[in-house]
Amino acid sequence: MATVMIDLKRLGDVKAPAGFSDRVLAQVGIADSYAKFETVLGPVYVAWNHLGVSAAMRSKSAAEFEDWFRKDVGRQLTRVEPPHDLAAKIEDQLEGKRRMRFDLRGLTPFSQAVLRKTLEVPRGQVRPYGWIAREIGHPAAVRAVGTALANNPIPYFIPCHRVIRTDGVIGNYGGGGPEAKAKILTLEGVQLKRLQTLARSGLRYEGVRSTKIFCFPTCYHGRRVREENFVFFHDENEARSAGYRPCKDCRPAVA
Repeated sequence: MATVMIDLKRLGDVKAPAGFSDRVLAQVGIADSYAKFETVLGPVYVAWNHLGVSAAMRSKSAAEFEDWFRKDVGRQLTRVEPPHDLAAKIEDQLEGKRRMRFDLRGLTPFSQAVLRKTLEVPRGQVRPYGWIAREIGHPAAVRAVGTALANNPIPYFIPCHRVIRTDGVIGNYGGGGPEAKAKILTLEGVQLKRLQTLARSGLRYEGVRSTKIFCFPTCYHGRRVREENFVFFHDENEARSAGYRPCKDCRPAVA
């Protein structure tokens, strides 16, 4: 049998290709890849790993995004060319089709529950913070829900812009402030003027006379209902006293 002699000294002089170590770290989940994607919302920097998308931000520069990611997420980041398959999933996600997976490591179980419930809010609809709190089994944790959404590392794709204040006002937004939130909701088809008019009047729910069902004002069940066929309520007790029951889809109250 032939003996193969290896010169360890010369082997130690061999240098790995540029970026090789970063790619290895990304493969084992210690580092993340990122790229800038052009979307209907404008350019968005997106980071991901083998578990899914881990961060998104409309940053001024790649350096700003990298600094934020390393500080808030705590992993290394490597810039790559935007993969076509991820670009297609991003486009679908923004259109309301849930095709993306997410890496929520590092977040508390409560924050993860908040973000996963937020994913269930359909495109073109909104829900109050209290709805999220009730749905995840912590009805009194409305303020904590707001904090979790304000720190959402993956805005736009985990749609925290679809969660509004209990009084119907759209509220703040970690992905660019109230103006950005209003623009995204309008892009998704939310009738903001109508929503704000109801909010100023203290009206939280809309009922349909023919079905005797009450919903949140953006529920798709009301899309084809004429305005004169709506009846509006200030609270759940008022709706139930009038003989209306809660919608099973948008779930404005416990059935």
